[in-house]
Amino acid sequence: MKTAPPSTLPAQTVATHLEIEPSILYFGTPVVLLSTENQDSSFNLAPISSAWALGRTVVIGLGREGQTAYNLGSRPDLVISLPAPAQWSAVERLAPLTGRNPVPATKPKGCRFEPDKFAAAGMTSEPSHLVRPPRVAGCPIQLEARAKRVQPDVSGDFVIVEAVVCKVHADSRIVVPGTDHIDPAAWSPLIYNFRHYFGLGSELGHSYRTQTPRDFGGPAAEPALAETAPN
Repeated sequence: MKTAPPSTLPAQTVATHLEIEPSILYFGTPVVLLSTENQDSSFNLAPISSAWALGRTVVIGLGREGQTAYNLGSRPDLVISLPAPAQWSAVERLAPLTGRNPVPATKPKGCRFEPDKFAAAGMTSEPSHLVRPPRVAGCPIQLEARAKRVQPDVSGDFVIVEAVVCKVHADSRIVVPGTDHIDPAAWSPLIYNFRHYFGLGSELGHSYRTQTPRDFGGPAAEPALAETAPN
């Protein structure tokens, strides 16, 4: 078996691991903003950090008693807007707000009811093409979608939503010209990392499956929409 000289081993490979019980497991996931329709035909806007994609399906984790879960139970249209790192403060303004009135007892202390979350966050809505809820203007990626399955998770505290994307809107600055590809060198998601906000660092490399390869002869370009947030 070949081993690297001790001086070349990354420091973390010789560190001691601790057994811990963290209160959360947000180990670096993109933030998304969900627009849904309320019962009175107004619209709710909520930030979440539990979402991932399988093909054209986006799987979303929600609090069971939040307004978003309540809305999607009977009105399946939604928009999944992905903010850029520079928008982190607007996302945080949304964090303590809920569309439920009265505020559910399970909500964190300090959470308050807000009927117009777009205004409270300083965000602007823009019409969608195929679904009723609006997109969040200024978000570089906006996905119009419909929830096809909404069900409890195994703990009963959360709801898992499987939403099928029916239209994608992308800021022209992050699209490879003449293609339908997002340029990963131009786009940086807003990352929620153990309740702190981050953007991406420099690119390290790419998958063998990429359709947008680049020569790494020089330093990687900084994303066009990747202003990082203070932490």
